[in-house]
Amino acid sequence: MSDPVTKLRVDKWLWFARFYKTRGLASKMVTGGHVRVNGTKIAKASHAIGPGDVLTLPQGHQIRVVRVLELGARRGPAPEAQTLYADLTEVKDDVPPAPRYEGKGRPTKRDRRMFDLGRAGELE
Repeated sequence: MSDPVTKLRVDKWLWFARFYKTRGLASKMVTGGHVRVNGTKIAKASHAIGPGDVLTLPQGHQIRVVRVLELGARRGPAPEAQTLYADLTEVKDDVPPAPRYEGKGRPTKRDRRMFDLGRAGELE
């Protein structure tokens, strides 16, 4: 009698998959034009998605690309949410260099001035 769901609202899925903390925030990101489905910008939170669709969305300071594997039925714990998608985002190995004073306490006033002037190499 109950047939499996083949489509789900994109804002609801983003909330289920724990990309956004609230469904309202997920809806706001979609209506703001920040989310793409299969390379096409969408403007309605009611846009239906299904397994196999590729979503591109901002999260923090990075752009995430994910493929929908399952739709899910609820917002469960994080391990359950991670089974809903496959992450296609490229892993960047750009790790910022550690400042000179790392592990040596706070920088001195002179150190801070040098960092502000962009002459961190002259500290040694």
